[in-house]
Amino acid sequence: MKIYVEGVGLLGPGLNGWHFSLSCLTANEAYVSAPTELKASELLPAAERRRTGVPVKLSLAVGQEAFANAQRDPATTATVFSSSGGDGDNLHHICETLAVAELEVSPTRFHNSVHNAAAGYWSIATHSQEPSTSLCCYDASFSSGLLESTTQIVVDGIPVALIAYDHPYPEPLHAVRHIGGNFGVALVLTPNVTEHTFAALDVSLVANIDCPTPMTDPALETLRASIPAARALPLLAALARKSQEVVFLEYVAGNYLRVAVQPC
Repeated sequence: MKIYVEGVGLLGPGLNGWHFSLSCLTANEAYVSAPTELKASELLPAAERRRTGVPVKLSLAVGQEAFANAQRDPATTATVFSSSGGDGDNLHHICETLAVAELEVSPTRFHNSVHNAAAGYWSIATHSQEPSTSLCCYDASFSSGLLESTTQIVVDGIPVALIAYDHPYPEPLHAVRHIGGNFGVALVLTPNVTEHTFAALDVSLVANIDCPTPMTDPALETLRASIPAARALPLLAALARKSQEVVFLEYVAGNYLRVAVQPC
């Protein structure tokens, strides 16, 4: 299935934006890890901004950057949101509340705990009423989001923005489900070449692959392996290099996504 890339957004440890990260993704500079620079989105009204957690901040930051790079209106574009665990902070606090005698869950925490909370805030921020899908698939969440986006683009002939994010759980959940940092990535994808297209992707499902494509930089490979959304890094590196190449992204049940990248 062939689709096209118009814009990328990226935010993670030491990766403060797509253009800022190009030099380390192309190995022209050494990757240096640093805490993810999270900010509340100015796209949201002040009342909504105060209620947002890390997943919403990640999603809005990378989504806004990807659409700015694509020069496309987010209000007229369908979205797919993908995360392995959603808002772990809210899950932790709700579990704490349910473990005490007074079972009073904050309404704000409750509505932020649903898996499509980030999609809801995105709709408020961008005034979009376009279709939106929120999914999770454990460590294969980015690949699942890319496969779902690709299918919608090919079947319905519409542009789709894929927004994937993950963040660490607090303890004690962190001890049993380790996620290595705050990471978000967004791709604005289209069914046809436009004046802002910079790469084509040919996506297919394959089996019998020994392992996913690793990152050549050991620190970036550690990042890729420790955060489900960061499984996107080999694809982002191929897009950054602007070269024709093939990457394999892990999916489920021994299957992989084969993504052939062709610069446009």
